[in-house]
Amino acid sequence: MKWILGTILLLLLGLLLKLTLLVYAMYVLGGILLLSRFFTKTWTESLVARRSCNLEVAEIGDTARVGVELENKGLLPIPWLLVEDSLQREGEPLMLQRIQVEGPRLALARLARGERAALIGYDVKFLMRGYYQFGPMLVEMGDVFGLHRHYRIKAEPHYVMVLPKVLPLQGYNLASRRPMGEIRVTHRLFEDPTRLASVRPYQRGDPLNRIHWRATARTGEIHSRVYENSRIAGATFLLDFHAKHYAGGEGSASAELAVMTVAALANAVYLMGQQIGFASNGRDAADRIREEGWKAEFLTRDEAIHEAKTMPANTRLKPLLVETGKNPDRFRWILETLARLEHTDGLDFSEMVREINSRIPRNATVVAVLREVTPDIAVSLGELARRGFLVTTIIVTSGEATVPDWARAPDWAEMLLAQRIDFHIVNSEEAVTNLCAEAIVK
Repeated sequence: MKWILGTILLLLLGLLLKLTLLVYAMYVLGGILLLSRFFTKTWTESLVARRSCNLEVAEIGDTARVGVELENKGLLPIPWLLVEDSLQREGEPLMLQRIQVEGPRLALARLARGERAALIGYDVKFLMRGYYQFGPMLVEMGDVFGLHRHYRIKAEPHYVMVLPKVLPLQGYNLASRRPMGEIRVTHRLFEDPTRLASVRPYQRGDPLNRIHWRATARTGEIHSRVYENSRIAGATFLLDFHAKHYAGGEGSASAELAVMTVAALANAVYLMGQQIGFASNGRDAADRIREEGWKAEFLTRDEAIHEAKTMPANTRLKPLLVETGKNPDRFRWILETLARLEHTDGLDFSEMVREINSRIPRNATVVAVLREVTPDIAVSLGELARRGFLVTTIIVTSGEATVPDWARAPDWAEMLLAQRIDFHIVNSEEAVTNLCAEAIVK
């Protein structure tokens, strides 16, 4: 644009002062500028980029091979182009902690008419669970004089989901009272009509469907059925993933430990053949993927790079929910949700509990996995307990002591005990594996 304005000004000056040589020179320069813009746009439209990756779902420690192939489908050769494949992460330090990249993501080349070349190829090793985006690719090209440059984002991004580590639980005791499995309750609301316990004489108020007609006919007196109490089977896991609770130096480690805790417990319940469910106020990384916006033209390289790497605001007002049930794929759904889970600045944990409490089955233990306990969180869990849910809490304190100093109990412990909520503490992977070695539900 600056070249065009300068050319026009010099042309007007030459016409005004009747400088014929300057006018001819500006005509030539103007023609070159127009041709350079035309050729650059033509080269950009004729360039086709294709990305390949050998993985879509991976585990921690796996390595993916990412490659980008470019093809010139135009009638003219492309004299030069600069391509760079972007990695969309929240920040460079965080990216280096989660993945290791080997190989070039930047290349300078030229393409003849109809030529196809694989210019970019690099390996990515996954160090942590997550939902990783490779691309889009930034393309820069221009005329041979350097008078005009054109930027465009090409090659649709590729996404790889890395599943969290599933730790086996050691010392698991089927007879222990634990935050999952079968625990008897005494309220009549949970009587199981499929389990006959005994027969007793009819009492006023017994419904007709409880009358035991065979015993009545045999004895001549009306008898009623007595059913066994139902059992609390399975678990619904509630994970707090609000960003404000995972701030600080140990925030990232605590977040991963909380995810591993949910994965380990959900796997144990799943292997027992019981129902499992999951809910979180975190954000699904798939929600932030924008299908439009990466195919665009830009005037500057900085603008194109910013568009390729910009992430939308990390707010979320609806909870992530995997309904509690015995579907064989339920654990896989929970594991994939945990893999894509990101922090949010939107929905608080207490608000999430109030929103989904009507969708939590009463015959499943509620297991809340938290890093911090606030008065609102303690009250919301207490409300669940008062409504008849069996609630237990797991506090994730990465790098801290596993057992509080009961001579000076922490504030969060007093808040939970005031609501009659039992809790357990984990501060390492070893603590997760030993989580069910002792009774958690008192």
